[in-house]
Amino acid sequence: MPKSSRARGCRAFHVVAALAAFGLVTINAGLHEAAAKVVRIAVDQTTPLKDASEPSTPYETLRGHAFGELDPGDPANALITDLKLAPRNARGQVEYVAVFELTKPVDAARSSGLLWYDLVNRGTQVELGEGAVRPWAYGHVHLVSGWQGDLVQGPKNVAIQVPVARQPDGSPVTGMVLARLADSKPGTTTRPLAFLANAIPYDAASLDTARAHLVAKSSETRAGVDGPTREIAPGDLTFADCGAKPFPGEPNPRMLCLREGFDPALLYQLSYEAKDPKVLGVGLAAMRDVASFFRYEATDRDGNPNPVAGLVTKAIAQGISQSGNALKTFLVQGFNADEAGRVVFDGANPHIAGRLTSVNVRFGLPSGSGTLYEPGGEGVLWWTRYRDVARGRPEASLLDRCMQSRTCPKIFETFGATEFNARLMSVALTGTDGHADLPLPDNVRRYYMPGTTHGGDLRADFSAKPIAAPGCVLARNPNPETDTMNALQRALAAWVMAGTEPPASVYPRLADGTLVPATKDAMGFPDLPGRPTPNGMAVGLMDYDFGPDLDENSFAGVITKQPPGIRQTIPAMMPRVNGDGNEVAGIGSVLHQAALGTYTGWNVTAAGFFKGQPCGGGLTGGFIPFGATRAAREAAGDPRPSLAERYGTKAGYVCAVRAAATREVERGFLLARDADRLLSHARGSDVLAGVEPAPEDEAVTARLCAR
Repeated sequence: MPKSSRARGCRAFHVVAALAAFGLVTINAGLHEAAAKVVRIAVDQTTPLKDASEPSTPYETLRGHAFGELDPGDPANALITDLKLAPRNARGQVEYVAVFELTKPVDAARSSGLLWYDLVNRGTQVELGEGAVRPWAYGHVHLVSGWQGDLVQGPKNVAIQVPVARQPDGSPVTGMVLARLADSKPGTTTRPLAFLANAIPYDAASLDTARAHLVAKSSETRAGVDGPTREIAPGDLTFADCGAKPFPGEPNPRMLCLREGFDPALLYQLSYEAKDPKVLGVGLAAMRDVASFFRYEATDRDGNPNPVAGLVTKAIAQGISQSGNALKTFLVQGFNADEAGRVVFDGANPHIAGRLTSVNVRFGLPSGSGTLYEPGGEGVLWWTRYRDVARGRPEASLLDRCMQSRTCPKIFETFGATEFNARLMSVALTGTDGHADLPLPDNVRRYYMPGTTHGGDLRADFSAKPIAAPGCVLARNPNPETDTMNALQRALAAWVMAGTEPPASVYPRLADGTLVPATKDAMGFPDLPGRPTPNGMAVGLMDYDFGPDLDENSFAGVITKQPPGIRQTIPAMMPRVNGDGNEVAGIGSVLHQAALGTYTGWNVTAAGFFKGQPCGGGLTGGFIPFGATRAAREAAGDPRPSLAERYGTKAGYVCAVRAAATREVERGFLLARDADRLLSHARGSDVLAGVEPAPEDEAVTARLCAR
């Protein structure tokens, strides 16, 4: 044994012995035999945590690999697509290797007892906004691990190696895949095969283009209605790279070369047969088993110690955007019970997650973001049992499987404005018929953050000056979600750890008229000269036909039809707004309440193939600033009161911010530390800078500051 291995083994023994001496670990040789199938962990690097926001916290981060095995015959793994087509080791098990990063207190006594598991987004942790409170600020153990098997592992990302499915005779598994390429640069002859922004990680099954079908579209609506479309003959395309060698180029099963080149004005859509799908559903089981190992086990099969053995009593999982969709998929497919039947996560927070993700579908693309023809709305999207008559589905809920295994977590569902217009949140709230608000189970709370872009802006920008949103018609939406999420994450931890009842759910509803049809008139959006309206910005639920081999309610199985047919589109709804165009339901941020303009969850693409359609795939919000004075806004034909009419002076604005912050702290939706920071930002803002106050403005300020 190498010296370094002997040293690690010695340290491992002493760690387990020390923890056992303090009663933190029970050394039981049989404990890990019946538990999570992480058979070995290897810690490759340990580094002190450097967090400028929490400089006194003595934490360290351990980065390593978890080596896991799955039993294809275990009912806990039965829903994993193609698991029985994966290669097996000598023990008949399917193997995977997942990267993990575990951040823990150096002093075990500092642990809160909570394991906070963040699902990584496309292999990396989501960038959080200014002032975000990280789990270690409360003494939580923090864990991330790889779950997305189509990513290439690198030195910095957090990914997983999963097997490739093969037929029993060793021949390749094949299936149809769809590529969509738009906004090409002039002179382009070759492009990597991708679904818009997401590369396709599968090889073409054959370089024979006679088996492929390519069309060029001059236009396309978000509802899938095409303008003039032209088919491109198989002889005019190759699976090749023509960058250094003219057409037909150098053969490459992941690139497309066109004899005539790519026209920047067109969208190219290619249906073709691919081979060697990765068994992506292994990633969900790996998430389950890695978290379960660190929660429950003392050592791995080789005797390597669990670095946090005995420190964890409860666990919470949070996924944001794409990884939030994966968390919902994890729950609907029943992975919150490990192979020993134990609860993996006691709490779950799918944040800004309006759909599911194709992580357990053959030839899935988990990095997708819900654009036209992407799957994700096929599965169940609601927390309560509901019969989906519109799509001919049986009664079901996201929680059916965990209810059967008695492993359902306490859930916070949190989201903002873009999840209505660009994702499927109104269907999640009302079902596919849209007739009534669906009730929430006792273990679910729902919180809505109005007027935000996807995830909110990274900093609450108390500036009246608009900043451009690249590629969009409207300015960048500066409305944050971070401050509200800080308070909600603390509330979820208190609910899980101590049973402290969280605030009541707050979100738009049909019953009180705050959730309405997605039109300007129904929403009450004001007429703003020269500005776009929300008409056409909400996508709705596309009822796709991906073929008979997809288990639609569970969202697992095989897609056989590409592109899918569109049976129908179920209209989206959007929140009602006030005369300013700002939404009236939900937990408004301090900036939303002390508004400097209209904050929208939608924006409009300024140019390119998707001009006039939702900007950023529908994930980008917008901002329409208020005029500074009454004279300025009347000259522009703006019906919204000006900044001076609202606040009088900057001092009046600061008083409005203080009042909003105080109110949200009292309601439990804002931490006192964040209230102080936001008030400091308001004092340093440029609101009404250079505007000479009139007597009536001073009166407005006096009223605001007297409250």
